[in-house]
Amino acid sequence: MSATPLAGLKVVEFTHMVMGPTVGHILAGLGAEIVRIEPIGGDQTRRLLGSGAGYFPMYNRGKQSICLDLKSDAGLEVAADLVAGADILVENFRPGALDRLGLSWEVTSARNPRLIYCSEKGFLPGPYENRTALDEVAQMMGGLAYMTGPPGRPLRAGASVIDVTGGMFGVIGILAALEERHRTGRGQKVVASLFETTTYLVGQHMAQFAVTGKPAAPMPARVSAWAIYDVFETRDEPVFIGVVTDSLWEKFCRLFGLDDLWADETLRANNQRVLARDRILPTIRALVATMSRDEVIARLDGSGLPFAPIGRPEDLFDDPQLAEGGLEDVTLDTGAQTRLPTIPLMMDGERLGKGATLPTPGADSRAILAGLGYEAARIDELIADGSVGAG
Repeated sequence: MSATPLAGLKVVEFTHMVMGPTVGHILAGLGAEIVRIEPIGGDQTRRLLGSGAGYFPMYNRGKQSICLDLKSDAGLEVAADLVAGADILVENFRPGALDRLGLSWEVTSARNPRLIYCSEKGFLPGPYENRTALDEVAQMMGGLAYMTGPPGRPLRAGASVIDVTGGMFGVIGILAALEERHRTGRGQKVVASLFETTTYLVGQHMAQFAVTGKPAAPMPARVSAWAIYDVFETRDEPVFIGVVTDSLWEKFCRLFGLDDLWADETLRANNQRVLARDRILPTIRALVATMSRDEVIARLDGSGLPFAPIGRPEDLFDDPQLAEGGLEDVTLDTGAQTRLPTIPLMMDGERLGKGATLPTPGADSRAILAGLGYEAARIDELIADGSVGAG
């Protein structure tokens, strides 16, 4: 088997920003054919600056692009024809946006009963469902920002974790709907959301409150389940070290020559060490501070002890682990070459990564229309009147 399990499935995307495009990117990585519908001139996400500059290239590789004026009858007709021949539709615009264009679930499924219609929204049905939500809004509302920052200073996570995870839940729903379609022959609507995704992720802290009756402290102020589970300063770069079992405590003490600590039988059990953190940690911090990061890693590597250098995103381009298939060659729409993370899966012994091109706006318009059976003269007419944009 080649690692393209969704080969032959056709997906039409009406998406922007991160959450919706993530769905299509994962499906593309699994082998589906993705047609991305963009406004004339291209999606505004392409032109974001700052922290948004990486959104488009990260989540829109391996897709085809057609630019349509959805305010024109002809542009809408093309969109409807694409959806009529699709297996999956993905959208993440504000509630009701596609409905007002005549592309609602009810309308599209009447024409294409096998269609799986995935809506990525801010909220599932309820009092908030018509609010506008973004990743950061969901993190603030759903408790993740509270748990990430120090007390009194909520802080969003350092990546679009809710957008991406919400997209992943959308893919899970789509795959389940595909399996059900095998049995029933009919599609269905799948809805994933930012807010409910956030609450799922912080559910462990809700459960902690239910079990203990005490609110979970934000992560910087938490009482860890382990005495040594922290970032330690070396002579140059910091390192995270975790000692999560009693046997690893023995190994840690022997690796670092902490004979006095190992000899103390009151520290042999994990819970004893947690209660004695204020006594243990100064000794360990002082020792690690005399060593370089590489010296610490050399002792820990292969030991079974959890550890990690503190990586930066720009360091990952040269990471030896990712060099084994975790990055794929990407041609940006400027023609520049780079490498970006591929879908983090193996299937049947194969990685899913392969070379991918980021399409320029409307790069595939003519080919997509021809695939729908449009005559060349009709294609020229649609481009000439501005209903379709061609790259």
